[in-house]
Amino acid sequence: MRVGLVARGNVLFDSTSLGELELDNRVGLAPMTRVSATEDGRATERMARYYAKFAEGGFSFLVTEGVYTDDAYSKGYRKQPGLVTDDHVDAWTGVTDAVHDEGGAIFAQLMHSGAQNQGIPSAAEQHTIAPSPVQPEGVKNEAYGGDGGYPKPKQATKADLETAREGFVASATNAADAGFDGVELHAANGYLLNEFLSTKMNKRDDEYGGGPENRVRYPAEVVSAVADAVPEDFVVGVRVSQSMVTDYGYVWPEGEEAAAVFFEALSDAGADYVHTTERYATEPTFGEDGPSLAEAAVEYVTDGTVVIANGSLGTPEAARQVLEDGADLLTLGTSALANPDWPTRVAADEALAEFDRSTLLEPKATIGDEELSVDASPFHD
Repeated sequence: MRVGLVARGNVLFDSTSLGELELDNRVGLAPMTRVSATEDGRATERMARYYAKFAEGGFSFLVTEGVYTDDAYSKGYRKQPGLVTDDHVDAWTGVTDAVHDEGGAIFAQLMHSGAQNQGIPSAAEQHTIAPSPVQPEGVKNEAYGGDGGYPKPKQATKADLETAREGFVASATNAADAGFDGVELHAANGYLLNEFLSTKMNKRDDEYGGGPENRVRYPAEVVSAVADAVPEDFVVGVRVSQSMVTDYGYVWPEGEEAAAVFFEALSDAGADYVHTTERYATEPTFGEDGPSLAEAAVEYVTDGTVVIANGSLGTPEAARQVLEDGADLLTLGTSALANPDWPTRVAADEALAEFDRSTLLEPKATIGDEELSVDASPFHD
């Protein structure tokens, strides 16, 4: 178990609470897609060691890679972990135990891939669902096992949406059984819940399409259903972005007005936290002088909902800035891969390593041998 971090006068290392969880600092691990589960979606001992090292390195909470939620349409990658079967639950227990042994908290990110399915080979008959039959731009990511262009999805029927909602609920209760401290519903980066927020991917003319109030309706219904189903002390969060994997430049056409509607609705639906992600979390998003996405969340969530910020926060200066701007917590992605002991290093005023994508994420986003302990990291000195 790690020793508590002490860095007097540094807001990064203030203790805080998230629901009934007590966190000894404000720095968490962001969810990052890796492809190291078994073919049938079971987490592995290798994954347990990978996640535990971040808790050992001082991260107070961890959010896993995206976990698929049903056997209908949700799975997005080959070797993606799931929380659908009893075997999945049993396998994840080894991961949660390892993280808890190091003193960290861990949340399962629940993800329905929607139209952005990387894992179906281009030669296979392809079936995906989305709010509307809009084909995503670009091509699949080879690092995650994809090849060729994305298929044109079919428009999700009410029955499809009920199946997806039930999958989120069942996988959340499975996460509680597996020992997770909470779940994060993935409504960012162009996956199913995020597609509903997008005017580009959502062309529906029913109660789930049109203005911001309608576009957020289905994601909010999923948040509410999950919050109602899990234990009272189990954390339920939601991750939100404007941009998509297939369109990094996409923004909500209503701008801050949409953000106000989305954040209030998701907060009111029962989200214990909102996790915003954008390229630069400390820079204005809505106009040159407007708020960042994280600042908008701070402004528009209802009382009691925690805001977590993500996006280019790998320097101590940027990390402190986003907290001073109002976020309660922050997460690190590639900076954590380069520095699995980032909180420990920063607390001790030690130098940080630079991230090198070619060393860690290419050509395949598997978990390498050098990622299984803090000391074995290729960037650790």
